[in-house]
Order: sequence, then C-alpha cells, then structure tokens
Amino acid sequence: MATQLQPQDTAPEAVVVRFAGDSGDGMQLTGGQFTLSTALAGNDLATFPDFPAEIRAPQGTLFGVSAFQINFGSTDIETAGDAPDVLVAMNPAALKTNVGALRPGGLIIADTGEFTRRNLDKAKYAASPFEDGSLEKWQVLAFDISALTLEAVKPFGLGNKEALRCKNMWTLGLALWMFDRDRAPLVAWLNQKFAKNPVLADANVAALNAGHAYGETAELAGPLRQVHVAPVESEPGLYRTVTGAEAISLGLVAGAQLAELPMFFGGYPITPASAILHHLARLKEFGVTTFQAEDEIAAICSAIGASYAGQLGVTSSSGPGIALKGEAMGLAIMTELPLVIVNSQRGGPSTGLPTKTEQSDLYQAVYGRNGDAPMPVLAARSPADAFDVAIEACRLAVQYMTPVILLTDGYIANAAEPWKVPDPASYTPFPVTFLEEKNAANPDGTATLLPFKRDEKGARPWIKPGTPGLMHRIGGIEKAVDTGHIDYSPGNHQAMTDARKAKIDGIAGAIPDQDVCLGAPGGKLVVVGWGSTFGPIHQAVRRMRKRGFDASHVHVRHVWPLPKNLGELLKGYDHVLVPEMNTGQFKTVLRDQYLVDARPLTKTSGQPFTISEIEDAIAELLGGGSGGEVDADTTQLPSIEAVNP
Repeated sequence: MATQLQPQDTAPEAVVVRFAGDSGDGMQLTGGQFTLSTALAGNDLATFPDFPAEIRAPQGTLFGVSAFQINFGSTDIETAGDAPDVLVAMNPAALKTNVGALRPGGLIIADTGEFTRRNLDKAKYAASPFEDGSLEKWQVLAFDISALTLEAVKPFGLGNKEALRCKNMWTLGLALWMFDRDRAPLVAWLNQKFAKNPVLADANVAALNAGHAYGETAELAGPLRQVHVAPVESEPGLYRTVTGAEAISLGLVAGAQLAELPMFFGGYPITPASAILHHLARLKEFGVTTFQAEDEIAAICSAIGASYAGQLGVTSSSGPGIALKGEAMGLAIMTELPLVIVNSQRGGPSTGLPTKTEQSDLYQAVYGRNGDAPMPVLAARSPADAFDVAIEACRLAVQYMTPVILLTDGYIANAAEPWKVPDPASYTPFPVTFLEEKNAANPDGTATLLPFKRDEKGARPWIKPGTPGLMHRIGGIEKAVDTGHIDYSPGNHQAMTDARKAKIDGIAGAIPDQDVCLGAPGGKLVVVGWGSTFGPIHQAVRRMRKRGFDASHVHVRHVWPLPKNLGELLKGYDHVLVPEMNTGQFKTVLRDQYLVDARPLTKTSGQPFTISEIEDAIAELLGGGSGGEVDADTTQLPSIEAVNP
C-alpha cells in the first residue's frame, strides 16, 4: 500500500526522521547508525533518543515504544526538530504514539507484517489505521517489512526469531537509499560487530542491501522518491559525532591533563548518568582511574578522598543520587578540596521519569545543602558544548579549591551532534602547584604551616598527605581561620563562612562577561536560557527576528555565581522571558539577584521545548501576555487515556 509522494523541485534544507518501534526492535541502534552515515555525508545534525524507563516493557504496548529522532540538513541544525517529515513505524503501538507528531503531508513507512489483530488490540486500535481513513492527511508507504526481511536472510538458515531481528537493518537500508547514503561504512561496522559470528554479519548485511534495493525498485514503480540533502558548509578540520556523555568524559580528561593531574572517577550506575562511567572506563591510558562504588555516598566520598590524596576527584549522578551526595558535598566545601560533580538531570522528584529530560535540579545545585554551602554551578548547552564546560569545571575546582557542579540533562547526555575536534594547543594549561613547605612564620621567625591561609582568590593551599612537615587537620568540623584548628567560636564561624562565600562570589570577576547570543544588548524582549534550551530558543529568536520582532537571546553558562554584567544587561530590555524545563527555578534566581520582572515559560512533560512553543510565547509576551506553562503535548508520550480509552 502506498501513497504517491510529490517530486521535489529543490532539495530540502533539512529533514526530520523519526524511527519508532518496540523496545526490542533496535530503534536506538538504527538511529545511531543512520546518524553515523549522515555525519559522514557532511550534514549538520541533532538527535533525540527517546525510550521507556522499563528495561523491557511488554512487547507491542504503547508504553514499550522506543523512538529515535534525527534532524539533519545543509544548514546549521540546533534542535532535533519540532515535527518529523518521515515516521518509520515498526508496529501499531509505534504508529499510535508517534503519528500525531508527524507534520501534515509527512510520510509514514509502516511494517504491515506487525499489524495483526493482537498487536492492534495492544495499541488500542479498533480497526486497522490503513483502512479506517485515520491516516488520510499523511502519505503512507505500508508493506510487509517482516516478510521481506525473512526472505532476504533465508539463505543463512536463521531461526524465525533471529531472522526478524534483522528487520531494523532492512529498514535502515531503505532509509539509506531514501537519503542517498553510502552503505559501505555500515557494512564495515556490521562485519566488525559480528566478527565472531560471520553468519549473523552476512545476514544483517543482506537485510541492509535488500532494504536499499527495495527503495530503488519502489522508485521505479513510482511511489517513492530519493532525496539528496547537500552537505553543510563547515570550517576545515577533523569532525566526529559526539553525545553529551562522551563530550563530558573527554572534557574531564582534558581538564585533568591541563591541570597536570591524574583523575579519579567514583560513580554509581544511574540513568542517564551511567554512560559517563562507561566512557571514562575506556580512557585509562590518560591517567584515569574509575571506581564503581556500592552506593552514591561511597562514590562521592571516594572522589573526595582522591582529591585529598592529590588527584582530581570526579563523581557523577542524576537528581536522586545528587540528593544522596548532599552531605558529602558539604564535606568537600568545608575541607575546601577540588571536586567535579556532574548532574545529568532527569524528570523528578524521587525516581520520577528516569529516561525523560528535565531541568528541575537547579535549586538543588545552587541551594540544596545544609548550612551556607556555596559552590560554582555550570550548565552545558549542547552535547558539543559539554566538552568545554567540563574543562571549565575542572579549572574552577583546582584554582579555587572548591567542589563544582556541572549540570546537563537526559537530552544532552543521550543526544548527538557533529563536533569539530579542537586543537589541544588552543587551551591554556592551568597546572596545579602543591604546597611542599611551610607557608608562614611564627613570631620568633621559625617557619609554620597555615593550611587555611588564603591566596588572592581566597583559595587555601592544596597539601598532599604525607608531605614532610605539613601535617594538618582536615574534616567536616569548623576550622579556625588560617590554622585549621577546630574552633567553634561564633566570631571564627562567621569569618570562615564569609571567607568561603567570598571565594565563590569572587569567581564572578574571573569569568567572561555575559554576551548576547543573538540580537542586541537592549530592546523590547530578551529570552534568557540555560542548559539544553539553547537550540529551541536560538531558532525561535532567529525566526521571530526575521518576522520583525525585537527579540534577543542570552544563554547563561555560569549559573552560579552569575556573570558580573548580567544584571545590567537584563535591565536593558523591556521584557525578560525565561524558558526552562521546570516550574520556573532560574526565573526565581534572576528575580532574586537583580529584581528584574523575569517571566517564566515552563515545561515539565519529560520532553524538550519545541521551537514553535517558544515562538508562540515571544509573540504572546510582546502582545501583552505574561508567559506561563506550556501545555503537555500528548503526541510526545502516550497518555493514560490513550492506553485505557
């Protein structure tokens, strides 16, 4: 069954494709390999893997759908796209939960072999969607991918179950043909992946080739057209695709190298942060030690111990694990030891939405510890940006002798984009100097040690344990000014609290002034973002400016302390709009610090902002509106009503 696609006079600048199927259909692998081929073709791209929290949801159910969306083109791509142009649906549940997001006139490619009565019932379809007219506003290419896959791999003698596992490669072959992609890198990857089982390798290659051949046949018959998306113009250099988790891992290693320190990573598995531990475990040759602890508290305490011993301690988690680490963060603040803490945020509270994205840990990062316990907080805006932010986190940690929180989220951690590999020589080293001799004099002129004597930045010296003559106290109990002796006196506690705060506040004067990403330093409206909202905000502001709206975009990397010029910059605009995937946390911080009338645009549905949502909010605010909450998009996740109509 097929609906005629209209021939295109000109190649599109960008295309959005979503692969969707059951959790066992290999959609993440399919999307990942299509991403690789797209990068090799020279397109700019952004991806959005979206999968259920269940390890293996019941097969064919609405809540078991796994999807992978990619936006690629010949122009700059900054989001995974609002609405797909092409939806590949491997079963009824995938079609039901994703078709509402497809743009009108978009193409559905569906495997009719999975549209059995049983699977239709699981997806709550009363009748086949191919027969009831519900798909009329889209183009449809529906055929039995399952049967075609079985036929393609028949010569290799696989069982029915093993043979059907190859249908994601058949589908990938069709997608490669549709967008004029080279199969050779995928064939090489399959041969490498199944090197110990050549029969499986050959079967998957055969399925890939069969899908590609079907596209050629379908084109000859008329229902399908091949689309070529030209490469994007790029600066010369070495490029690779990188996920946020990979970029953070590489950035942490680079930061340790620039500090001339070995790195110790103590972590505990938790979604979506586990990938950082996995990546770092493969980088031992760069002086990286990885330790999977028995729990979150042990993970951070082991990292603090490593910093005490003279290494760069790093730990990572998501919101629930960061909550467990809270007391140990206070210990790192009190002992004034360098530590990098990566929080890959997810929907909360508690277990919340383990595989869905959110930005709801900002209060936790800035304020969420007992006592006055300030620490720097940074936020990466994209997978590629995470590399530089990780280096900056390492720099602040060692230069200011403080723990630092680096915020990412599930979207950044899992998404991929092209990254121009930087020249290592372009980064300024910040080598650490350990104290190796006494740093003060007694009244009689003899040398003495003051372990909490501060430099011009307010940082105390870093002393490796066992350094001759430099024995000193360290721990969580309040210490005396300079000497570090235990001291509970009111005046001393006030002085040390002020000193710790002044040290962190002073960072504001040592970081770059806040710039305007797009627009002018003053005007009608500024959209202020942090973290992964960068892409949709930037595209929305760009589109609104083309329509004549006076809108600008400011994106904050240093969330705490804030850049010293940010207050004056924001006061130059009539309106301040703050889109964030929480209930308005950064908006509250800006109001508190600068007394500006920042208006919130909030979203807590487990999905990133779309460009159109921010465009609508800009238009509304400039028309007299006040911001608010984005309505939940039922096309992005199945609702209870969809499951139990």
